[in-house]
Amino acid sequence: MVTDRTLILDPLTKAGVSPQDVTHVFISHHHPDHTVNISLFPHAEVGDFWGMYKGDLWRDHGDSYEVTPGVKVLRTPGHTEEDASLMVETGEGIYVLTHLWWLPDMTPEHDPLAWSQTKLEESRSKIVTLADWIIPGHGHMFKNPRKGQ
Repeated sequence: MVTDRTLILDPLTKAGVSPQDVTHVFISHHHPDHTVNISLFPHAEVGDFWGMYKGDLWRDHGDSYEVTPGVKVLRTPGHTEEDASLMVETGEGIYVLTHLWWLPDMTPEHDPLAWSQTKLEESRSKIVTLADWIIPGHGHMFKNPRKGQ
């Protein structure tokens, strides 16, 4: 949980982006450490496994929902029943922001907090075939060592 908001705001400022400029926020799941700072971005549309939310509007969506061309929300249950991953297609490859793994070494192998380890494994299989790069729930981005396996 990021309690020091400067850890979020300072890099944005350095990149020339204000919180008001942020158009979208993605929630991988609804644990407090992943949702506590959403209000920092007052103009953003928020997306999760189920829908897109802006102001008092709520639009439901299904699996593989395309937020914008090349950006999709994928339902990936396991850690929680409501987990989702964000897939972003770029010229350098496919990036997936996910909580299927917590850390850059693809651990924990067995998620001690998992809603369903079986569903987690199914979702992991889906993502390792797609992602060139993985951004885990609590760590730095890494190149997917299992791509194509």
